Amino acid sequence: QYEMTYSNILTMLDLGGIPLASSDRSERDPLVVGGGPCAFNPEPLADFFDCFVIGEGEEVIGEIAAVLAAWKQAGRLGGRLKLLVDLAKLSGVYVPSLYQVEYAADGTFSEIKPIYAAIPAVITKRVVADLDSAYFPVRPIVPYLETVHDRIMLELFRGCTRGCRFCQAGVIYRPVRERKPETLMRLAQELADNTGYDEISLVSLSSADYSCLRELAHDLLAKFAPQRVSLSLPSLRIDSFSIELANEIQQVRRSGLTFAPEAGTQRLRDVINKGVTEADLFEAAGAAFRSGWAGIKLYFMIGLPTETDEDILAIADLARRVLALSRNPARSKVSVSVSTFVPKPNSAFQWFAQIPVEEMERRQRLLRGALRDRRISFNWHDAPTSRLEGVFARGDRRLGKTLLQAWRNGARFDGWSEHFRADCWEDAFVTTGVDPDFYTVRPREINEPLPWAHLSSGVSQDWLAREWTLAQAGTLTNDCRHGECSDCGVCPDLGVSVVDWRA
Repeated sequence: QYEMTYSNILTMLDLGGIPLASSDRSERDPLVVGGGPCAFNPEPLADFFDCFVIGEGEEVIGEIAAVLAAWKQAGRLGGRLKLLVDLAKLSGVYVPSLYQVEYAADGTFSEIKPIYAAIPAVITKRVVADLDSAYFPVRPIVPYLETVHDRIMLELFRGCTRGCRFCQAGVIYRPVRERKPETLMRLAQELADNTGYDEISLVSLSSADYSCLRELAHDLLAKFAPQRVSLSLPSLRIDSFSIELANEIQQVRRSGLTFAPEAGTQRLRDVINKGVTEADLFEAAGAAFRSGWAGIKLYFMIGLPTETDEDILAIADLARRVLALSRNPARSKVSVSVSTFVPKPNSAFQWFAQIPVEEMERRQRLLRGALRDRRISFNWHDAPTSRLEGVFARGDRRLGKTLLQAWRNGARFDGWSEHFRADCWEDAFVTTGVDPDFYTVRPREINEPLPWAHLSSGVSQDWLAREWTLAQAGTLTNDCRHGECSDCGVCPDLGVSVVDWRA
């Protein structure tokens, strides 16, 4: 799910008594399978996994189990290699050990190709066309200890076609496919009966875009509010925010509101194709203050392509103007949370050079100096962590040795600031002869071969390149869900369509 958990993957294997390297595993060792968004560039982890599922797993997991069962029933004929070759023949399954990587004289990635003719050169993601009828777990294990998502997670729909150019998820989970309201009601009841949780979180990439949200929320509250089970919407877009809906959803338990303008100026919001305006933000924030909310959290990124100091200082100005909308500014609070942009594979910004650590910290200091108001709190993301995330996000197989060395140095829980040890990683880079700047601050040319190009999200590279060009011109691309198709390639190439129950 997140590049900064890679060292913990090695810890999990080690604690499980499983050889870290896939090449060291025998026929009696477990099959180590990976999936999720980072599987769209799993090359830094290629040494440690037997295979990856590219895309959605509801259907392919049964196919993997069938191949494994057949191999065992045949007496493990052909050994582990035969098993891996059979898995590689499944649609959406990538077996790194069956592919050979080549690099150019300048150290850049050159190409990757299969060792055997029977396996594909390009692995295309799996996608569930009918999400409404797909399996959904309704009897999850309820842990004894508190976890991050200690609640019912009800997935309204999958995908997003808003087209934010920094967003990898908006590409790899295309197209939008909604679940029916009656299906969600049934799943919610089963989950509540089986878990005893007192909160239902309505999750998706942009939950407020669910076409039947108002009716669903009303029905869920009517059913569960008497049981003191609350609803929450963790993802709110400014332009689809409804204060009436927010008031209704939070009638059982009121939490804070978070909005994500992403950038401080309209120019930069147009570059990233955010599609929201200051007017949208002020309308949403003003309505929230008038309805009794005392605190609002604003989420931004720094280090976006074409960003200037003016864009950064505009974040502080925007926060002050939002606070001024409160009827009682002295008792209200605005929280500004800023992360550093990390270019991701399969996004329109995959070619962009990430800003160096020193520049990340300078821009953080600039914004901190502009936010000198006790009513405005400021939180930012650790710069060395963002740099390391950037290294592995667009890395190649040569990083496997660095990851292993850092783990041997003691790297654990890198995504948690109190556990992150930059010294473990700096030593690992030096020991293994890998330059992290090669993966971060070095810009890519549009025609440069990319280490993840053999793993297809269904979105064409030509479309991503066109979006990169439009970004530099500050030109918007409309949401294809309710407008003209932007020809990204997903629907025709994968044989799947947008499912919107209001359309």
